[in-house]
Amino acid sequence: MKFNNQLIIAIDFDGTIVEDAYPKIGKPILFAFETLTKLQDDGHRLILWTYRSGRRLKEAVKFCEDHGIIFYAVNNSFPEEEYTNNVSRKINADLFIDDRNIGGLLGWGEIYQMLTNTSPPKIQKKKGLFGFLK
Repeated sequence: MKFNNQLIIAIDFDGTIVEDAYPKIGKPILFAFETLTKLQDDGHRLILWTYRSGRRLKEAVKFCEDHGIIFYAVNNSFPEEEYTNNVSRKINADLFIDDRNIGGLLGWGEIYQMLTNTSPPKIQKKKGLFGFLK
């Protein structure tokens, strides 16, 4: 799979972007919003793909908007799609990020590294008072 092109990424909410506290909204998972922002800045289209509906879905969308994320689509493959019994509920996406993956949810830093083929920054060891490594 080519990761240099724009991807459509479907992302779950509870347990993936925020800690699972359904029907309430949990605390943001470490680096979730920072990673989602960076993915959008890189040109990827993000779809919120969640079990939530009605008022609970609106709360999740608003929570994400308050944290700087406006999704390309919500529980649809594209913004103009309208659900009917003639339309499959399967989202058309290149990738799915969900806490219920086999093996669970990777850390958001790892997810970003996998999608961008980058490695984490190297930690510089600090030198002590006389130039020795601590």
